Parts: sequence; C-alpha cells; structure tokens
Amino acid sequence: MTIRLRLTLIYGGLFLVSAAALLAITYVLVNRQYTSTFFVRSGRNAVVMAQNAKGLREVGPVPKGFPVPVGPKMLVTNEKLAIAAAQGQSDAATHKLFVDSAFALGVMSLLSLWLGWVIAGRALRPLRTITETTREISASNLHRRLDLEGPDDELKRLGNTVDGLLGRLETSFEAQRQFVANASHELRTPLTLERTLLELALSDPNASIESYRHTCEQLLAVGEQQERLIEALLTLSRSQRGLDSHQPVDLAAIAAAAVAAVDRDGLAFGTAIGPANTTGNPRLVERLVANLVGNAVDHNVDGGTVSLSTETRGGRAVLTVANSGPAIPPAELDRLFQPFQRLEGSRTHSHGLGLGLSIVKAIADAHDATITTRALADGGLQVQVGFPAS
Repeated sequence: MTIRLRLTLIYGGLFLVSAAALLAITYVLVNRQYTSTFFVRSGRNAVVMAQNAKGLREVGPVPKGFPVPVGPKMLVTNEKLAIAAAQGQSDAATHKLFVDSAFALGVMSLLSLWLGWVIAGRALRPLRTITETTREISASNLHRRLDLEGPDDELKRLGNTVDGLLGRLETSFEAQRQFVANASHELRTPLTLERTLLELALSDPNASIESYRHTCEQLLAVGEQQERLIEALLTLSRSQRGLDSHQPVDLAAIAAAAVAAVDRDGLAFGTAIGPANTTGNPRLVERLVANLVGNAVDHNVDGGTVSLSTETRGGRAVLTVANSGPAIPPAELDRLFQPFQRLEGSRTHSHGLGLGLSIVKAIADAHDATITTRALADGGLQVQVGFPAS
C-alpha cells in the first residue's frame, strides 16, 4: 500500500466514523422529539390531550403556536386512534430519515475517498518530485538540485536537506576524482623513473658492476618514495573512515617526542609543553603531530625558527605549531590542506608528497578537532589544532 492510498483510507475512515456518529446523534434526538409526545384537540372546548410514556393525559387549552387549527372540523372524537395514527406517521418519518441519511452517508463516503485521494496526491506531489529527481541523479549529474517551491513546510525542508546532501556528494565525488587523478600521477612518475633506469642499465653494453649497483640504489630510493606515498594514502584513507574506538591520548608527551625526533639542522626550536589530554587514536595523533612538525621544518628558511606548544584552553586540548618561512597568501591557506598541493619556497629541494597537511585535516576531522591556520606577517604559517578534552 502506497502512502497516498493509506492517507486516503485514513481520511475516508475518519470521515465515515464522524459522519456515522453525527447521524446516530441526530437520529436519537429526532426520535425522542417526535415520538415521546403527541398533541390532539379533543372536545368543543379545545382541550389538548397529550400522549407520552405515561399515557394519555389532559394538558389544558390549545397552546400558542399549536399546528392544528381550532375549528369544529378539527375535533377529535377518539383520541387514542389519533395518537396511534400520529405514532405511525412519526415512525415512518424517522425510518425514512434514517434510510435517506444512510444513503447520503454512503454517497458522501465515496466522495470523501475521492477527495482524500486527490488531496493526498497534491500534498505528496513534492515527495514524488524528490523521489523521481533523486532517482534520475547519478554520479555524472550531481550538479542537479530539487529546488522545491512552496511554503516552508516539512516537505520543503526535506527537499532542502536533499539538496544539501547532493551538494556534499558532488564535492566528495569531485574531490575523489581529483584525488585519484593526482594519486595516479604521483604513482606513475616513480614507475616511469624506474623503467627508465632499468632500460638505461640494460641498454648499456659497457655496464659494470658499479653502474648496476648505482642503478639498484636509485631504484631502492624510488621504491622507498613509493612506499611512503602508499603509506600516506593508506593513512589518509584510514583517517577519513573515522575512529572505531577512543583511547586516552597525552598530547603533550606526543608533541615532546615529535620535537625530539626531528632533524633540526640549523633551525631554532622553541617549545612550551603544557598538560593537554584528549581521547582518540594515539597512532593517528602521533602522525598528525609528526606531519605538522615535519611540515614546519621542510617549509622553512635557513636559520629559521619553529615553535610548538600544547595547553588546555577553553575545555580543549590545543596544539600550536608555527614556523618561519616564505610568505603565504591568505587565499592559499585552504588549498594547503588539499591532497597533492604544494607551495613554492620550501627550505629543501624535496617538497615531500603533498599529503602531509591533508592527512592532518583528515585525522583532525576524525577526532572532532578544529584547525585554525594563520599566515604570519613576516612569513611562515601557524597551525592550531583544538582537540576535545578528555
């Protein structure tokens, strides 16, 4: 049964029950009114006799508004016969009233079902539009929207919700296509390099053991780069799936370990490690802190600075990493957290994989953490991550 048919039956059933109750009440009231008391005129002195449940009795002169005109031809010589005739006419009238009302009730019930079907169809028309349009939308035309018109009711809000969902799906599909394209390019580059190295080594008729060894070393370096890329992609995918469980995380200890493990290489480090406890996946949080610290080191200048601090502020465990470096346009801040996005002016020639900050964002989203970025006036970047306190 469709919802339209169910609404029609509910509407028709309610109408039938309410109309039947109204008919029953009307029948009872009419029956009591026209069968409990009868008046007849008896005698030349216009005395009125009344018949009710107690029997025949005299009630006095003709009351005002009495429907039977006073006159010799209207005298009743046998009151009981007159009352019996009136009783029969009353019963016949009430029976006809019941039959006619029942027939009218049947006709109106059918009419109410038809009206219910029409009204339910008009009320559910936006829902049919939502269903049909959503069915037609696929991954190739996610740009379409419902754009429902009408009052701001439940169906309009449902349409707006579906439009919002389609917008998020379009963004996700576009990001996925871009991610696959970038990942394919990043993986194809080392594979092409490997093939080129092997072809050069095999095509050299004067190749020596040393040249083969050098080629193997280059292939191992390219393989390590591929491993790092695949590991980064797996970490990004694992972070985007969310967390299966939450464990206590000491953000201060993780930050201190990340600073101790990094190669400072002429950079000035400033740390302010304060208590900061949260919950989540400790390994992912370690990766987040390591990526932020590594990004601050790689995208720096000779003799630059890196500062790191942890604290509990406003009910949140806050990690702040800032570094000196090239100036970053504020409009480019959002692009930094997209996969395979790099900015020029890093401290080293190797710009990394372009996945560090995108992994940071995915891990932060999985932990319900907020990320605040700020381009420093003298160059460099400040990234602040606020985790929910444990």
